[in-house]
Amino acid sequence: MSEQPLPISLDIETSGGNPVEHGIWQIGAVDLNTMEEFLDESRIDDEEIVIEEALKVTGKTEKELRDKNKQSQKELLEKFFRWLEERRMKNLLCHLPEFDKGFLKYKAIKYFEKDPFWPDHHRAFDMHTIAQIKFLELNGKFLTKDDNNSDMGLKNILKLCGIEDTRRSVREGEISREGKPHNALEDAKLTAECFSRLIYGKNLFPEYAKFEIPMELRK
Repeated sequence: MSEQPLPISLDIETSGGNPVEHGIWQIGAVDLNTMEEFLDESRIDDEEIVIEEALKVTGKTEKELRDKNKQSQKELLEKFFRWLEERRMKNLLCHLPEFDKGFLKYKAIKYFEKDPFWPDHHRAFDMHTIAQIKFLELNGKFLTKDDNNSDMGLKNILKLCGIEDTRRSVREGEISREGKPHNALEDAKLTAECFSRLIYGKNLFPEYAKFEIPMELRK
């Protein structure tokens, strides 16, 4: 995609939104320099909570998230951090870095008593900001909700990039749109695809080539 070093597109699936109370059970990532992929799962810790919305969006059961036959969360993170250390650029690309990176940081401190990102790789590429800047360039304004807060969620980033969102959607605890259950690697690839279209005006993955790149994004 580029001669310059590129970030790691990352997504995680968790049992809820609070890293203190909830656990990571799936990590998906793509190295945009080599296109190498990472996908692995673990069980969450016994004391961690599972919320119903997390089960609905992923199509999993609490029993699956607590499966004793799966590796521990600590072992999953050890594998991911070893994989990350082999990358050319170790900065992450996320839709919401404070969520994905925040979970990884909290769990790393819990298990290994160290921050895996600070000080060398503490910055992250934020797809929300990248998409809002492109939207501003094209429309002369940011995309906001009625209450004037940002409305550039992944659904609208995909729309901006000409990609149909076929993932399951959950709102206020109920499934608002049927679709494919969320998967960390697929969401990491969607994030990377949007990055490629917004920055370079190019399709990245063959599975998304069927979605035509909007004319205004083409280089």
